[in-house]
Amino acid sequence: MRPPRVRRLVVTALVVLLAGGVAACTGSGNADDRSIPPTSGAPTSAPPATRALPVYYAADTSAGTRLYREFHAVVPDDPGTTALREMLGAPAIDPDYRTLWPTGVTPRRSVTHDGGEIVVDLTGIGRAPASKAVATLALQQLVYTVQGALQSTDPVRVLVDGQRADQLWGLVDIGAPVARAEQTSVRSLVQIDAPADGATVGRELVVTGEAAVFEATLPWQVRQGDSVVREGFATTAEGQKFSPYRFTVTLEPGDYELVATEDDPSGGAGRAPMTDTKRISVR
Repeated sequence: MRPPRVRRLVVTALVVLLAGGVAACTGSGNADDRSIPPTSGAPTSAPPATRALPVYYAADTSAGTRLYREFHAVVPDDPGTTALREMLGAPAIDPDYRTLWPTGVTPRRSVTHDGGEIVVDLTGIGRAPASKAVATLALQQLVYTVQGALQSTDPVRVLVDGQRADQLWGLVDIGAPVARAEQTSVRSLVQIDAPADGATVGRELVVTGEAAVFEATLPWQVRQGDSVVREGFATTAEGQKFSPYRFTVTLEPGDYELVATEDDPSGGAGRAPMTDTKRISVR
């Protein structure tokens, strides 16, 4: 297992200690990503408080490339712009995830939210993605990220170098504000929110996340190499729509892989189930 990066340790501490706040999602189709609130009562000499904002990335699934989210610890003075900068320029904590945006794209000015519209102004747009499908999902990656940071489902107007444009990269329409696509068409149907990839956790492990799964049933396993050391089923709040789940498993000290997956009522006749995995160390 590769040693986790420094910023991963910060996120891990927030997410593991406050896991319940991370996964407080209703599955209603709204931008219900919940940021972890900063602690209160800190002395004035303390460094700025941080909280975890949802940032969306992409990964390959059995149904093609889909969006996954993870929570990044940031100073939340400008959550929309900060989350957007993370999405564009910060590597994902989970090495399975990646951004779909070309290197060098940055916000030209702060993200604004007024009059029922979120405005994002980008510069350094650079080379187009490989296809219209990738460009379309990249645009949704942006929409989901800024909506999640601002906890709003208002559409997103995308400007390029301060100007309105009809298309982005000549591939996707941005002449009008862009609405979020239906979650089940662009997101992985299984998402582990906590623990974060690379987390060091205690023996009593609490796992939280979101899933849109058949009959609200979410199989999970804990693996060491090719061996399954624990397995079971979690239940989401509702079936066939994005809903939160939570379960607890007790583990001996060691390094593990946590796997959450769709149930497969077809018995293998359909596509392979979507999954999410996290590497963890129990101490």
